Amino acid sequence: MYKAPVAEIAFTLNHVAGLGDALEIGRFGDLSGDLVDAILEEAGRFASEEMAPLGETGDKQGARLIDGAVKTPDGWPELYRHWREGGWNGLTAPEAFGGQNLPHMLGVAALEMWNSASMAFALAPTLTMGAIEALAAHGSEALKATYLEKMVSGEWTGTMNLTEPQAGSDVGALKTRAERAADGSYRIFGQKIFITWGEHDAADNIIHLVLARLSDAPAGNRGISLFLVPKFLVGEDGSLGERNDLFCHSIEHKLGIHGSPTCTMIYGDGKFGAEAGAVGFLVGEENKGLACMFTMMNNARLAVGMQGVAIAEAATQKAIAYANDRTQGTALGWSGADRRGMQQPNGRPAMSPIIGHPDVARMLLTMKALTQGSRAICYACAHAIDMAHHLEGDEARHWSERAALLTPIAKSFATDAGVDVASLGIQVHGGMGFIEETGAARYFRDARIAPIYEGTNGIQAIDLVTRKLPLSEGGQVRGFIAELKEIAEKVEASNLAGFGETAPRLRTAIADLEQATDWLLETQAAGKAAEALAGATPYQRLFGLVLTGAYLAKGGLVSAEDGEGDKRVLLCRFAAENLLAETTALKDRVTAGAASLEAARAVLA
Repeated sequence: MYKAPVAEIAFTLNHVAGLGDALEIGRFGDLSGDLVDAILEEAGRFASEEMAPLGETGDKQGARLIDGAVKTPDGWPELYRHWREGGWNGLTAPEAFGGQNLPHMLGVAALEMWNSASMAFALAPTLTMGAIEALAAHGSEALKATYLEKMVSGEWTGTMNLTEPQAGSDVGALKTRAERAADGSYRIFGQKIFITWGEHDAADNIIHLVLARLSDAPAGNRGISLFLVPKFLVGEDGSLGERNDLFCHSIEHKLGIHGSPTCTMIYGDGKFGAEAGAVGFLVGEENKGLACMFTMMNNARLAVGMQGVAIAEAATQKAIAYANDRTQGTALGWSGADRRGMQQPNGRPAMSPIIGHPDVARMLLTMKALTQGSRAICYACAHAIDMAHHLEGDEARHWSERAALLTPIAKSFATDAGVDVASLGIQVHGGMGFIEETGAARYFRDARIAPIYEGTNGIQAIDLVTRKLPLSEGGQVRGFIAELKEIAEKVEASNLAGFGETAPRLRTAIADLEQATDWLLETQAAGKAAEALAGATPYQRLFGLVLTGAYLAKGGLVSAEDGEGDKRVLLCRFAAENLLAETTALKDRVTAGAASLEAARAVLA
């Protein structure tokens, strides 16, 4: 059973991502390290003791559409009520609406634990938190006064409605339409698909944020508006009124996240009430809805990255436990001893736990390194968001750019790691991993959606290369690379034998990243966008691997100073000497892969 790794999470927040330094200088007011620890401990307890036991129930039972209503798995409405009563929904929300206004770093740390316990359940609050952020940033005072307090408390949940059958990731092709009404509201008509927790039985009201197009709007992305469309209309006194003209037509039968209802939503069909058209309220300005929605999407992209970390952590825990219990064969060096001379009662050599076999140990260490590297990347991204919110002027701009640079890497590298780690977890279990009863398969099935939604990882790579690398004319990414070089220099200066070849391997990997970065910036400046895009995905992985090596080294250096040292230093060495060699091949794919890719298109004809 999953146990929240509270100590490891706290270490990464404080010593790798930067929370400890921020607390020391009072960046977050009177927030103390003791309070941070208490919050993490309670979030971990709730995840381990209350959420995790119902995760398997949710997977097996799934969400069900019965007589037009969505029923979540047994025990989930009560679990959501307990979660809401604990105040978790308002952890980072504005104090003016009942939130605690705590750092984003704490929010994503708690999110990791909840997603490890049950990714399908945690999706509901994840979307609500994003909707809160979008509404707080762009909603009118009247909308905020009507909806935010209930959403912050978790009494009402939120959704994000972008995708349509014909549009997919091309939001500019959406057909959902909005018509102006005489009372200043709007009427929404259309269909949205893949709407996470679009209908359910865990909250009294569901607040949909819906992208739609006015009849006189410009074509493409420039003509999209964002509307708040509640399931139940809200009276002036805050009470729930009549049902709005929207409903869930069907729910998807999915590979994973079975407990999370993924809905097809119909707006303006006349199902409820005589007058067709779902009542909606404009968020932000007409024809500028995509910018408003991106506030929510950027929040969601980091949250999805945390899902990758969460699944990787849970899969790693399960695999290590199984590898310690499962005996097979005789492993040299298991527990430091040669067991060939030991015998079972039947005279055969004693079998070893499979963790003693080198190949199994290699898989487990790879899982652990990718998990901890992904965690550090995501927490560092959250730290950059916090700094951007709490600083001003050039400092705020620097950290805003850092967050922008890290977001596509956090989303893509961590979710790819979630899939890879969960797959390795099945491999560690062998045939038992392919059988549902062990629970290893659920992590793989749940993880597989994360590289797809909230912008596929290929879209993240395009964003990284075309929009984020040119920030400050390349100054942001080059400054970041210089910081990574400093970490490698500190490893070398430490003279700790436990680091092995970490320093030279890390230097080589950073050099690969620097050369690939320069090539991409120069190639785009020369107007060769297609060549740059051909290398975008391998570049994104290259960046993530380098950050993994650097952040594991940063943690190892701190542990060594504190006298803990060995385990983190040794994991850092394993990653440097076993995973970082891939960066040179990735650099070559970035800088020399475009021609062969273009030539080989004929194979696909």
